[in-house]
Amino acid sequence: MADKIKVMIVDDSAVVRQVVAAALSGDPGIEVIATASDPIFALQKMQAQWPDVLVIDIEMPRMDGITFLKKIMAEHPTPVVVCSSLAAEGAQATFEAMAAGAIAIITKPKLGLKSFLEDASNDIVQAVRSAARANMRAVRSGSANTRQADPVSPKLDADVILSAGSRALEHTTDQVVAIGTSTGGTQALEAVLTKLPATSLGIVIVQHMPEKFTAMFAERLNELCEIEVREARNGDRVIPGRALIAPGGRHMMLKRNGAQYAVEVVDGPLVNRHKPSVDVLFRSVAKFAGSNALGIIMTGMGDDGARGMKEMFDAGARTIAQDEASCVVFGMPKEAIKLGAAEQTMALGHIPAAIVSYGKGL
Repeated sequence: MADKIKVMIVDDSAVVRQVVAAALSGDPGIEVIATASDPIFALQKMQAQWPDVLVIDIEMPRMDGITFLKKIMAEHPTPVVVCSSLAAEGAQATFEAMAAGAIAIITKPKLGLKSFLEDASNDIVQAVRSAARANMRAVRSGSANTRQADPVSPKLDADVILSAGSRALEHTTDQVVAIGTSTGGTQALEAVLTKLPATSLGIVIVQHMPEKFTAMFAERLNELCEIEVREARNGDRVIPGRALIAPGGRHMMLKRNGAQYAVEVVDGPLVNRHKPSVDVLFRSVAKFAGSNALGIIMTGMGDDGARGMKEMFDAGARTIAQDEASCVVFGMPKEAIKLGAAEQTMALGHIPAAIVSYGKGL
């Protein structure tokens, strides 16, 4: 039998520690080795036994969760699940936790906490199991990603948003790059977008991320990049030197107006248990851009985007999957490769040059 995943829970709320410990202990593959009311106590206990996964809050006494997270990532990178409120006043702090290296985020309300945690026990277990599989060598301090734990729901496909259908024109004056990513994606996107010249092709991006955070994430990237990076708005044009990130809680699709591309931002059900969904974006790119597109699938849990990338490939698009060694989680790229959707597999560091080369027709 495989070793159990050893977990430490760090939260100043006794209720949270008790309920989360009970939820995790109910899984035969997980062992809660310790709990602590603040990071200082946690660090003392970790000297005796280091956990495989940490579950932490952000607002805690003596040392806040973000400082604790940065310390852990700098000294002994360890998968961290943040279990925190997403109240408006705490949104920036939670985003900072994502940027500092949190592998997953579970949102919790300020009221009805105990009942919520009991109802979300499956999400907590799955988040810890997924975090335990993270490739921490690919997580650099100060840049990582999160995934919002969605409630278990029917796994719908892209048909609920956009039907597969007519092929795009064989040639247009514009080309587009479509990128899909999830866990580890903030790190990966920063590594790619900051290396692109201002003349780069227009880019459309789905990054699995909760509402409130995509705008902040885009603003941060915009400050770091030569290209313009912003959260997509319905009707935004896809033009050279601009990257549009799908807003959290909305699907984003590429549409064509003549030879020009724009995005449509819509509501709708979860697809592959995500909104935005990479499959929805990639299907729209296959349908409206076809061979005029480059599709890239990067680090992330699950299989969202794999089928959409296969549709892009079948429509004549060029396609790239990030390789296992440079992924935080080799889920989405692995599934795309298994479907035969990836024309090439490459390390994260080679992707910016591949985008530039594609834009030059190479």
